[in-house]
Amino acid sequence: QVQLVESGGGLVQAGGSLRLSCAASTSFWTHMGWFRQAPGKQRELVASIAQGGTANYAYSADGRFTISRDGAKNTVYLQMNDLKPEDTAVYYCNMHFKFGDYWGQGPQVTVSS
Repeated sequence: QVQLVESGGGLVQAGGSLRLSCAASTSFWTHMGWFRQAPGKQRELVASIAQGGTANYAYSADGRFTISRDGAKNTVYLQMNDLKPEDTAVYYCNMHFKFGDYWGQGPQVTVSS
């Protein structure tokens, strides 16, 4: 059984920052993505990273987000700076393993104007 535990969601004012984390119970992942879903919208990819460290970002990240990983802690992070009300959504961590994909619980991120 693989478990992903997310933390770091909450309420922040526009222009503020939040750091999301996703900790896995095993280290055998190959690549990971942060997704978000706002009310009335489809789930979208925000950023992804491979085990080797290569990162990719969606246009919506707009240079404000940084994805990183700590192999020793089996943890992936999403640093979000200069947050905007449009960033309000539930953020989901997804990790791909050789044996399948797993999702975190999806904490809420709310950005007030």
